[in-house]
Amino acid sequence: MRFFRNKLSSVWLGGLGLVLTFWIALTGSSTIQSALARIDTLIFDGYQQAKPRQWGGSPVVVLDIDEASLAALGQWPWPRTTLAKLTRRLGELGAAVTVFDMVFAEQDRTSVALSIERLRTAGVSVTLPATLDRDAVDHDQIFAKAIAEHRVVTGMVLASGSAVPPKPKAGTALSGNFPEAQKGAVMTAVRNLDLFDAAALGVGDFSFETRRQADAVVRYAPLLRPGNGQFYPSLAVEALRVAQGAGAFVLKMSDGSGEVSGGRSAVVSVRVGALTIPTHEDGSLLIYHSRASSKPVFSAARLLAQQPSREEAAKLRRAVEGRIVLVGTSAAGLLDLRATPIEPVVPGVSIHADIIDQVLSGAYLTRPDWILGLEWFVAVVGVLILLAALPFLGAVAGTLLVMVLIAGSVAGFWFLFAQQALVGSPLLASASLSLSFVGATAANLLITERQRHRVRTAFGRYLSPTMVERLANQPDELTLGGEEKELTLLFCDIRGFTSLSEGLQPTELTELLNRFLTPMTTALLERGATIDKYMGDAIMAFWNAPLPQDDHRQLACEGLMAMREALVALNATLPKPIAIGIGLNSGPCCVGNLGSNQRFSYSAIGDAVNVASRVEGQTKQYGLDNLVAAETLLGVEGFIALEVDRLQVVGRDEPLTVWTLLARTDALRDFEAAFQDVQTAHQAMLDGFRHGDVTGGQEAVSAAREQASRLVERGAPVPDLTALYDLYQARLDHLALEGVPADWDGIYRATSK
Repeated sequence: MRFFRNKLSSVWLGGLGLVLTFWIALTGSSTIQSALARIDTLIFDGYQQAKPRQWGGSPVVVLDIDEASLAALGQWPWPRTTLAKLTRRLGELGAAVTVFDMVFAEQDRTSVALSIERLRTAGVSVTLPATLDRDAVDHDQIFAKAIAEHRVVTGMVLASGSAVPPKPKAGTALSGNFPEAQKGAVMTAVRNLDLFDAAALGVGDFSFETRRQADAVVRYAPLLRPGNGQFYPSLAVEALRVAQGAGAFVLKMSDGSGEVSGGRSAVVSVRVGALTIPTHEDGSLLIYHSRASSKPVFSAARLLAQQPSREEAAKLRRAVEGRIVLVGTSAAGLLDLRATPIEPVVPGVSIHADIIDQVLSGAYLTRPDWILGLEWFVAVVGVLILLAALPFLGAVAGTLLVMVLIAGSVAGFWFLFAQQALVGSPLLASASLSLSFVGATAANLLITERQRHRVRTAFGRYLSPTMVERLANQPDELTLGGEEKELTLLFCDIRGFTSLSEGLQPTELTELLNRFLTPMTTALLERGATIDKYMGDAIMAFWNAPLPQDDHRQLACEGLMAMREALVALNATLPKPIAIGIGLNSGPCCVGNLGSNQRFSYSAIGDAVNVASRVEGQTKQYGLDNLVAAETLLGVEGFIALEVDRLQVVGRDEPLTVWTLLARTDALRDFEAAFQDVQTAHQAMLDGFRHGDVTGGQEAVSAAREQASRLVERGAPVPDLTALYDLYQARLDHLALEGVPADWDGIYRATSK
């Protein structure tokens, strides 16, 4: 009897769990309901990750302004004459429509016409030849003319600017009643110059709907956005309209189609030409993403090559002819990178291609009204089965039954998605079963306590004890802001990491990184460093914050040498040794809690940070494992250093002197005389190079190379300097061949980071 009383009490508690589930589901717009909606979104993401859409092979191609294009044609923005050439080239190759996933909101700063206007404004008299039309030197007019000569759709960004959006090129017919309040809303935009939109056959909005979720993942695409008494088409549907030569759009509402939508008018579909697109109730398309790698893409550098071969020209024509060509960018610096449910970073233009291909192939995801009823049915039946069986089952058997029931609901809804493209969620059933079982087993308190313990343990790993203690004593510091302090900064990364990772599985690569980062981090923390962040295989650290360290330069050099020693020990255990580059620099920085109101981290910014990063990047140029700015060596003792160069890093006008740490002073005590010979020849090499004494420099390079080799042969614990002397030999040979420039200053100007 006692057994059944306990079991019946569990059933009552389980029934309470079911009631709680009903209450959660019926609270409408409550915070709990929002959290459940977020979980539903993650489930939908999981569906797409497990079965992404296969590319439909529709006539869509992406013309990518990638890193190769920027390297070949110059930094962005390109002159409008280049864009005019691109437009005409696509037209000549037979593009059905050219679509620009970008905004040209300002005049071309490289335009000759604009330069003339500026000169005239400054009081300079400029007269054009009578035979020269002003439009011939106006880059914007040239681009606008190219747009007018071909089938082009330009872009804009709605609701993020201050300008009035351009008037839609096509009207929208309504089947049913659209809410007047939405249609009359004031809409602004970031838009092109008027002459571009006027010349184009279509103008579309290329922004995405990410406001429904806080994670900025693109899941929906608004097709027609209401405002200012009209409807603005998205870039994708405008491209489809122009490609078909269609007229107006048709927006079908639920009250205009006989469909039921909870007693209120909702959007059912959008028709563009011969295509009818089923939509979410707000008129957006639920995007079924495909892998970015499956999409046809070719580089703008190929299109604009000066003299392509006949074979290449034929390939380009096959890639473009009769297709919708979406012009966009994947270059990281141009900031058109988005997140989708299946990939964390993809070019925005790739998503527009997905939308067009999805529409043309008819691969839609749908959620009919009866899906919600099915979700409730599965939840209620599952809980009834659980409650009926619990009095006769032990804890293990009851757990297995809950798992089987949840797995069954997950499998059922996955089948609907995978086979019928129907979007249903097992969340309601899973939550009902879980809550009922938790109530039935009366284990909620234990589970909660264990979860709290796990949370405490997890945060104990993420936060350093120093910062935790400081924030505990001064909670007001848990806000945005920082202070200016002099820091010594360190950057370190693995040389040749890309090629190293190519031969490893993801799990093997992760293990290797952990084996590398752990001893490197230990070496730094034991010397008082603050680890700012890990960036893949790279480490950023600094000294003198958050707590003051008067000897921060000394500690940084100690940390550098400790990392080298730890790497030697690590390489002894690896089948293929790892090589690293380390850069040190000191200077004033802003250090503190940096980020946003939602999320921030303790970090440092400033010119000194950038210089440290650039210095580290130059270690491979000199064949050295470390470079140290002269500023960092001030007051440092106990190390043997060798001057390397006077260097002007990328993005900075002021040159700096960089050194390399060779060894600790006591390690070279038995080699002082031999090392003095190396220093003498090395300094003569630097003097010869800097003063343009090619012959003297070349003789000094040979002498320095010979003395350094002897030092290594005698067993001195110093790195091999062969690559450094090869570099100076090549520089001096170049000066001997080309001659020393009249303005020679002996400074090396880096061309890459």
